[in-house]
Amino acid sequence: MRNTRGFTLLELLLAVLLLGMLMAGAYSGISTASKAVVSGEALIDRTNRVRVAQEFLRRQLRNSLSLNFAIQSTDGETRMFEGESDTVRFVSTMPGYLSHGGAYVQTVWLQSGRGGRELVFAFQMLNGYDAEDGDQSERDPVVLLEGIQGGGFEYRGIDENGQMSGWKESWDNPAVLPAAVRLKLRMSEESRYVWPDIEVAILTNAATSSAYDAFYGPGR
Repeated sequence: MRNTRGFTLLELLLAVLLLGMLMAGAYSGISTASKAVVSGEALIDRTNRVRVAQEFLRRQLRNSLSLNFAIQSTDGETRMFEGESDTVRFVSTMPGYLSHGGAYVQTVWLQSGRGGRELVFAFQMLNGYDAEDGDQSERDPVVLLEGIQGGGFEYRGIDENGQMSGWKESWDNPAVLPAAVRLKLRMSEESRYVWPDIEVAILTNAATSSAYDAFYGPGR
């Protein structure tokens, strides 16, 4: 019989070591790729969250209606649009999948929440709305965005000369609609959101829209 020679213990140890190094390299590559996928999906999710919130707010504010939702019992003053730095209330239509048609009183506000402040939206039908009756929302308020560090709403209108006024943190004439609404938000670093400021022209009043287009250019 021919003499046969097997592997030495050192050769087996080297083979096991090389195999372990290859497996460790493969695991590291798979782990890195998995983290990149998760990070990419999170970025897409954050971008979509901001985009959806902005598009929704643009639609609702742009289509604000010249309808009163409250009349003051003391002086008979009508309220068509209420605007503060942290709250805006107006009348507009709702997307078909969220409503039964008709006009709705809509409120958007900033409140304390997880990781900072939250941008919240609620709505209720104009027919039967009572401003003194508290919360009448058909559904629970919806958090549009969280992780807000600061910022708020600003408003501008048309002055007595037919010119655009400057931006103000509150709307002083609730009996008429403003020309435009701006929402500026400063996001917390932990949220990793990026919020481009939005400016929305309210289209109900043709004169207002014309003045806004003359100031900014059409299609803004």
